[in-house]
Amino acid sequence: MKLLHQKPVKPRLGPHSRPQGKLLQQQALQLDLFADDLTASIPPVGAAPAGPQSRAKPPALPPGDSTALAPGKRRLHFDEHVLDYTLLRSKRRSIGFLISDDGLRVTAPKWVTLGDIEIAIREKKRWIFTKLSEYRDRSTRRMQPQMVWRDGAALPYMGRNITLRIHATQRAGIHFDETSEQLIVCLPADAGEQQLKDRVLGWLQLEAKRVFAERLPIYAEKLGVSYRSFALSSATTQWGSCTSEGKIRLNWRLMHFALPLIDYVIAHELSHLREMNHSPRFWATVQSIFPEFETARKTLRDSAHETLPVF
Repeated sequence: MKLLHQKPVKPRLGPHSRPQGKLLQQQALQLDLFADDLTASIPPVGAAPAGPQSRAKPPALPPGDSTALAPGKRRLHFDEHVLDYTLLRSKRRSIGFLISDDGLRVTAPKWVTLGDIEIAIREKKRWIFTKLSEYRDRSTRRMQPQMVWRDGAALPYMGRNITLRIHATQRAGIHFDETSEQLIVCLPADAGEQQLKDRVLGWLQLEAKRVFAERLPIYAEKLGVSYRSFALSSATTQWGSCTSEGKIRLNWRLMHFALPLIDYVIAHELSHLREMNHSPRFWATVQSIFPEFETARKTLRDSAHETLPVF
């Protein structure tokens, strides 16, 4: 999960902020896809003098060159290395760092000066360079699945591959045979690939509703909390989200993964009803109802989005 990157919704609040009054009702936390440990946040700079700068040489980074900056990018020089990054201004109360396909993205309050932002980047340079290297390595390992939507194709479901079986018939229907681990899809003989994908997508989403509805009450009872509602999400960047009002959204694509990973996301989101943050107290809450959360978090993080079927 990225690992777990806090992305508050309106208003955007930093992970160290303490929302008050009506602001609390608007706060939501989201569990990002594939990058829990590729995000970080630090308290606002400028409030206190910056500490001494480390002279430790950063991890290996491609040497700098004279190439022009891409639109919207800024550049910092570290000896023979360069670091390009995107700067976004927001209403958050802290400086946040996110590593993605576009490299480093820095989000900072509007009142923080560019000089203080660059000081913060230099203070976090070892973390940034390490995570950039890890992200490049991970991206190299990811390969877009060559799934062919046809009879006999393998579909990841609940942590295992099941086999698609197409029955040519005018009577529409879909049925999962647990014994043979086959998903039997009834389609007209002239049906196209998109019709097959639509039928499988609909089935997976129905399964997601069923499984989530069964697992949420289990962990809510363990934690002693009540959620107001839950709904499916098709987000491309989050596994789930939870608002302070108890509204939970869970990504239907979790159905590709084994039940412990689904349970981890559910436990994670419900724990936000106790702690609307990612503080040590929050992780202690998660651990209290899902002791193996660290293993599940790493497994889900390493399960690249590119390895999932394309619908």
